[in-house]
Amino acid sequence: MRGYYTADEVRAAEAELFERVAEGVPMRRAAYGLATVVAAELRERTGGVAGRTVTLLVGSGDNGGDALWAGSLLRRRGAAVTAVLLAPERANRAGLAALRRTGGRIRDAAAGPAAELLGAPDLVVDGIVGISGRGALRPRAAELVAAVAAPIVAADLPSGVDPDTGAVTGPAVRAQVTVTFGARKPVHALAPPWCGRIELVPIGLRLPESNLAALEPMSIGADWPVPGPADDKYSQGVTGVCAGSAVYPGAAVLCTGAAVAATSGMVRYAGSAAAQVLARFPEVIATGNPADTGRVQAWVFGPGAGVDGAARDRLAEILSTDLPVVVDADGLTLLAAEPGLIAGRSAPTVLTPHAGEFARLTGRDPGPDRVAAVRALAGEWRVTVLLKGRATLVAAPGGLVLVNEAGGSWAATAGAGDVLSGVIGSLLAAGRDPQWSAAAAARVHALSANLAAHAGGDAAAPISASPLLRHVSSAVRTLRGLADSI
Repeated sequence: MRGYYTADEVRAAEAELFERVAEGVPMRRAAYGLATVVAAELRERTGGVAGRTVTLLVGSGDNGGDALWAGSLLRRRGAAVTAVLLAPERANRAGLAALRRTGGRIRDAAAGPAAELLGAPDLVVDGIVGISGRGALRPRAAELVAAVAAPIVAADLPSGVDPDTGAVTGPAVRAQVTVTFGARKPVHALAPPWCGRIELVPIGLRLPESNLAALEPMSIGADWPVPGPADDKYSQGVTGVCAGSAVYPGAAVLCTGAAVAATSGMVRYAGSAAAQVLARFPEVIATGNPADTGRVQAWVFGPGAGVDGAARDRLAEILSTDLPVVVDADGLTLLAAEPGLIAGRSAPTVLTPHAGEFARLTGRDPGPDRVAAVRALAGEWRVTVLLKGRATLVAAPGGLVLVNEAGGSWAATAGAGDVLSGVIGSLLAAGRDPQWSAAAAARVHALSANLAAHAGGDAAAPISASPLLRHVSSAVRTLRGLADSI
């Protein structure tokens, strides 16, 4: 798994590192990595480094020092470098001296209009604040950033974006590339539009086990259930789906189809949309209600199922079993009204709310600290919670939160959540751990959406849930291919 570390965890690891190495070594390592990435960006965007211009936005902390040292290295490669100091009296002295020695120019951020101070650089380095920064950019920094027309490479994290939550409360840097030193921070997974591409520069940190992590795509492919030589349709996992209604039959089609596409050995459907489901997926076994469905190994309840008394009774019936259950959409509305339906349940239960459904379940919005919010709900209700978003979070009781950064928002379309719940149900039916099932399904779901969006060529286009569903099998094959290539 790929770990993400809070500001406090990184500071503790840095303190230990400073005891092991000579003074200044960690900053030199960070600066060398930053300069290497900036040089590569210049070559890709402009064809070279020598003769190109770079402007450094320099704050008073270590990130400002990293930027100054990196600027001195870029000067040695022939770039013209100007440092704009937001706090000249507190700028890193060694880094400032290094830049001066190599011929870099130094400017005081208070000494003129923002456009004049910035010049017309090919690239800007954000070294304003680091992991100790909180809140939006201060007014002068915000003016300078607003005047930038060139691509920005952020040192460690985009200034103005919270390192632990990814929250943005005012003016902030929007970087094309973020070069993180020693460890990935939560911001890199939680605020992708602000961070851009992430480049990790090792500096020798010894890190603890992380409480926020992402499953590696290759490992998902390796662990995805596939039939073995002794398997049959029952041993591969039988998924039960109770979804859809006269008003929303499509939800049943999407949810059931996703369970089929995610390689369930068998899918049994219970509900009023049997005719529509069978028209699309004749391999599904369809009945009118859960009691007549037959043996299943996991249930999915909720997409388009309604919130009337009959729907409530079907949910109660399913939750009374000792089988894993995914509750989505209308099922979450029913649970919000009657949380006692899952009280004391010992079998795995996965809830899949978006922000509005989360608020209905808990009486409060997730807020800026989504990691803490999803962890709290999982602990209070003793369930696995998947909080949807571009950065989807999956928490189970016990502390670890898994994050899946989708790489885009193509799945933000009606019916996409129905597909996701069907994939989760198929993995639970195959006997997989509920938190892994939810996080792995989120990865496949995001990849399916990206494949669908790019199906017509290099240029992406908005999609609906139906093409997303058609790409679930392709996404699984892609991840399996990554695993097989090892």
